[in-house]
Amino acid sequence: MSSKKIAFVTGGTGFVGSHLAEELLRRGYDEVRCLVRSDPKWLRGLPIVPIRGSLADVSILEDAVLDATHVYHVAGLTRAPDEPSLIRANVVGTINLLTAVSRVAPNIEHVQITSSLATIGASDNPVADERTSMRPLSAYGRSKAMMERRVLRLDDTLVTGDDRASDSVDWSRRVPLSIVRPPAVYGPRESDIFTFFQTVSRGICPIIGSGRNPALSLVHVRDLTRGMVDLAEHGPESGEVFFLGSEDYYSWNRIRAATIAAFNRRVWTIRVPERAVPFIGAASEMWGQATRSYPPLNREKANEILNACKMCSIDKAMRTFGFRQKVELETGIEQTIEWYRKEGWLK
Repeated sequence: MSSKKIAFVTGGTGFVGSHLAEELLRRGYDEVRCLVRSDPKWLRGLPIVPIRGSLADVSILEDAVLDATHVYHVAGLTRAPDEPSLIRANVVGTINLLTAVSRVAPNIEHVQITSSLATIGASDNPVADERTSMRPLSAYGRSKAMMERRVLRLDDTLVTGDDRASDSVDWSRRVPLSIVRPPAVYGPRESDIFTFFQTVSRGICPIIGSGRNPALSLVHVRDLTRGMVDLAEHGPESGEVFFLGSEDYYSWNRIRAATIAAFNRRVWTIRVPERAVPFIGAASEMWGQATRSYPPLNREKANEILNACKMCSIDKAMRTFGFRQKVELETGIEQTIEWYRKEGWLK
C-alpha cells in the first residue's frame, strides 16, 4: 500500500462532489483528483488536480485512478431526456470506472459508489433499511437499482448493449467497494430543494396535504460527506450497502416552520391536495417537453412523492463506523438560506 493518500472523485464539480472534495482536503489527503467535464464551478481555488474527461472514456479513468488509494464515485444523472440516457450515465459509467480501477490501481484501498434512497421506491415498510427490497418508481431510481444489481451481481440482467458492461461480474470480489444511499440532500449549492426555499422567500409555502405524513429523511451535505469519508476510511467488507441520512425523520410541517423562521417573515401556506399532485406533475412534464428542459417535477416524480418510501434507517452506519447526524435541521436550513442570500440566489 502507498503511504500517500490519493483520492479520485467523480462528480467533483457538482453539489455533493464539491463538498466531498473539500472534506478530503480538510482530512489531509495528499492529492485529490476530480473528474471535470467543463466548468470547474465550486472547485475554483481549491488545490485539487482536475482530470478532464467523462465516465465514457475508460482510458481517461485509468489515468485518473492510477496510484489512487480511494475512489469516490459521485457523478451521475438525476434527470435526462430518456431512460437509456440514465442507464448509460449511472450504470455503464459505473462499470467503466470499476473496470479502470481493476486494471491499473494496485494501491486501491476502497471504492465508494453513491446510489440513492430512490432505489427502494414502493415499500410496505415506512422506514427502509439495507435489507428492504428495491422496487423503484422512477427512471432515476430504476437506473440506480440496476447499477447496484450489476455491481453486486444480484441478477444477470443485461442492462446495456455496451460490451464493457455486458459480462456478469461480481465487482465486489474484484475491487474493495461499498455503496452509499443518501436520502434527499440539502445544503449550500443544492439547486432542486432550493426551489422550495425560493418559493418561501416570495411569501408562499406549498405543502402537500396536512404536512404531517409521510415524514422523510433529509441529510445535510456536510453530514453526508463526512460520513462518506468516515465509511471509506473504516474499510467495510466489500459489497456492503449503507444508508447515510438523518437520525430524525421530518414532517413537512417541521421543515416549513424551520424555513419560515430562517426567513423571519410572514408566509402564506398553501395546502395542495394529494389528488392534485399527479396533475401538477403532468403539467410540469409537458412544460419541460415544450421548453426542452428537465424540470424536477414530472409524472414519475409526482408518483414518488405520493407513494415512494422517504425514510431510511441509519442504524447500520451508526453500528459499523459510528456515523451520527451533527447538523440539526433548523441550523442546517438557516445556514443554507444564509448561503443562498450571500451568493445572490435569494434576495
